Amino acid sequence: MTLTLATLICGLLLVALGLPLLLNHSGFTAVLKAFPRSPAAAYLFFGTGAAWFLYAIWHLSPADFGEYKTYLFIGFLLVAVLAFKCVPDFLAVRGLATLILMGAMPLLEAGYMNFAHPQIVVYKIAVYLAIAGAVWLGAQPWRLRDFIYWIFVRPKRAQALGGGLAGYGLLVTFVAFTY
Repeated sequence: MTLTLATLICGLLLVALGLPLLLNHSGFTAVLKAFPRSPAAAYLFFGTGAAWFLYAIWHLSPADFGEYKTYLFIGFLLVAVLAFKCVPDFLAVRGLATLILMGAMPLLEAGYMNFAHPQIVVYKIAVYLAIAGAVWLGAQPWRLRDFIYWIFVRPKRAQALGGGLAGYGLLVTFVAFTY
């Protein structure tokens, strides 16, 4: 992945998340409120995250426990399948956290050891904040439900958050074209 593409992806994702909040779109609000405990979202996000993680396990090199990849694959496959039966609550949030963590690696690899472009920091800030949020929400997924409730208690909070995300996303998108 090129640095321009990685930066553009970050910027467009921030705009796509922030714009409906800024515009106070009622359909997006309903989807967001239902997301943490949605079974359909759990199958989509957790299933995709587990598949991506299992793909990464299957392609481990010998230096990265590659000789044990079959055992690791079977073990993590069992954990993923049993998660739907044993801990289905907030599985969509855990799946989203998995997707963020898996997606952060190629985004950060695009700018690895790139000292020629100081503006690279703009998109990396967004990626590292997403990683921190994903780790926190992966351990305490109910916090996303509480945060969603908190921002919609006062509609101005949601609009302010959406404006901040969309504005930063536009900045990151602009930076993508400066390399």
